Amino acid sequence: MQKLLLAIVTAEAVDPLTHTLVDNGFYVTQISSMGGFLRRGSATLVIGVDESRVADALALFRQVCEPLSHTEAHPATVFVLNAAQFLQI
Repeated sequence: MQKLLLAIVTAEAVDPLTHTLVDNGFYVTQISSMGGFLRRGSATLVIGVDESRVADALALFRQVCEPLSHTEAHPATVFVLNAAQFLQI
């Protein structure tokens, strides 16, 4: 089964995370976004992943995205969704 990772990532973490994901064979689409209480810049990453590689992708997120100094802020929020179909044309 295919999965769709939808991740909202802080501006500070997006470049190193995107490079790490691509270097490890993941295809990443980056969409600029803004949100949160302070309206800080962020990016939304869309990643199509085979179910067998979800754990690998999440491990890279944990490796690259270090906690911010604020106790309530997170460098990345990741949603893992079922994808009924995944095509690359």
